[in-house]
Amino acid sequence: MVIRSDKCPVKDVCLREGKGTVNIKDLASAEDLYNHGRLFAQISVEPGHSIGLHAHEHERELFYIIKGEGVYNDNGTEVTVGVGDVCICGDGETHCVENKGTELLQMVALIIME
Repeated sequence: MVIRSDKCPVKDVCLREGKGTVNIKDLASAEDLYNHGRLFAQISVEPGHSIGLHAHEHERELFYIIKGEGVYNDNGTEVTVGVGDVCICGDGETHCVENKGTELLQMVALIIME
């Protein structure tokens, strides 16, 4: 199966009460993930925008940074992340990410369930 880029649903949303909006391009459905995941997406965060602080319960979220630089809050510890970095938020943990730079921050996000 091939899912063409122009067939992937795209939306701009405010996530978890973050600053501004982020662009989410859904790359696969939960069914495509055998219902073991609820998100596989490309997320683009403009400068000054963010995904707000939130927790994950009975699931794990991974971000793979493909463009730009951001500040990742890992359970209260802020870390600068860039291209090639992987951020993992596990069950019961909290995280958020903000683009404090001048370029677009882009990442692939995957949420898998226990």
